[in-house]
Amino acid sequence: MSFNGKTVLVTGGGAGIGRACAQAFGAAGARVAVAERDPARAQDVREALEAAGVDALVGTVDVTRREEVDAFARTIDARFGGLDVLVNNVGDFLGIAKPFDDYGDDDIARLFDVNLRQVFVVTRAMLPLLRKRGAGSSIVGVSSIEGFRAIPNCTVYASFKAALTGFTKSLALELGPAGIRVNQIAPETTETPQVPVSAMVAAEHHSHIPRWIPLGRFGAAGDIAGAALFLASPLAAWVTGTTLHVDGGALAAAGWYRDPNGFWTNMPVVTGNGFNF
Repeated sequence: MSFNGKTVLVTGGGAGIGRACAQAFGAAGARVAVAERDPARAQDVREALEAAGVDALVGTVDVTRREEVDAFARTIDARFGGLDVLVNNVGDFLGIAKPFDDYGDDDIARLFDVNLRQVFVVTRAMLPLLRKRGAGSSIVGVSSIEGFRAIPNCTVYASFKAALTGFTKSLALELGPAGIRVNQIAPETTETPQVPVSAMVAAEHHSHIPRWIPLGRFGAAGDIAGAALFLASPLAAWVTGTTLHVDGGALAAAGWYRDPNGFWTNMPVVTGNGFNF
């Protein structure tokens, strides 16, 4: 799968899924732009990409700030003359997990900024650059499986993730006549610095992981990066307005788990917790 001659922007590309995406597109021959808020992460991914021979442009950009995003769009355009792929990767539950009754306006505003509003900001700023490249360019969003199932005490986060599906479908219709595709990925829990799964699940419960997820493990950042490359590539040339669930079969399981004897049950008898919400 080659992206030679293509320009890709990854938001939040300094760590985790975003970094995996940036490195995967770079390895496939793309010129890679990264928007990363954290200066240390920005420097680290810049050095990693350049060491791998990638033509990289890394900006210390807070994607929730329109003026910074607009300035970075101008920089990308001046350097690369347009954009072929936008990966809207930024999103975070911000550690806010509590009953809906306890949410304050500030909690809701912060979650809105990081999980939905910034997607609007970035996409609006980058659309002129995508239109310059025209048919064949694409937008790939990174949402969450939590936008498709319930998650207690994260009602606001899940609501904004669900909203991304409406955004993806509607924008796909608008941009279809221009040949610009819009899709998203909905990952299950993935091992990243933001969500260190191994540390979040108590050691005594690690043996349950193969029973919680049909494919027997949590996700790796590379799993999502591979899906992003597919959706942005000509292999997905007739795919738009859809969501690719990269979740090890978790959503399909819909509450079914394997018990210690290997049988399937929708009434698990596992004691203790995985994640505490």
